[in-house]
Amino acid sequence: MGKRLRARRRELSLTLKEVADGAGLSVGFISQVERGLTVPSLSSLASIAGVLDSHVTTFLAQPEGKSQLTRHNERPIYAVDKAALSYERLSTTFPGSVLNSVIVHEPPGYRSEPIQHVGEEMFFVLQGAITLEVEDETTVLQAGDSIHFASMRRHSSWNHTAEPATILHVCTMDVFGDNPQQNQEPGNRAGHLNHHK
Repeated sequence: MGKRLRARRRELSLTLKEVADGAGLSVGFISQVERGLTVPSLSSLASIAGVLDSHVTTFLAQPEGKSQLTRHNERPIYAVDKAALSYERLSTTFPGSVLNSVIVHEPPGYRSEPIQHVGEEMFFVLQGAITLEVEDETTVLQAGDSIHFASMRRHSSWNHTAEPATILHVCTMDVFGDNPQQNQEPGNRAGHLNHHK
């Protein structure tokens, strides 16, 4: 994946900083992803793909949201990398839809990269506990706890425990690449933020 991301960036003649700024991530993180030293979360990969004017499925095969109904024993579990987060897709897509949702399985000790992007999101902890950092606010969420915030605020999560955590994550970012054209529209809530630090 890292080699494909780097090849696409060079094809577009973009610098690491331009990709990092556009994706709301750090230059160091983008460099580590390209060198295969770290694995991006689904949100980070979607942000990077957006800056590279590519469909997220170019870099990650994901289940299609063909049905409005999912069954707990029929949803495929997939991951960007086996050692990182794994996901179960919940949401479908239809004209005008903006919500995207997954169940996230976060292994013990996993810490996501800080990111910021256009939109909003909500975490609801189903099992276990995580620490969520939203800018300067650090909150421990346990099973049954939730948080809803603007994605423009830099955020990251950390499973500070020795047990896996399971989280319902709902956001307006197009993490599945279902509506790539919408991401290019200025002000679209599900789009990506092009900002400069």
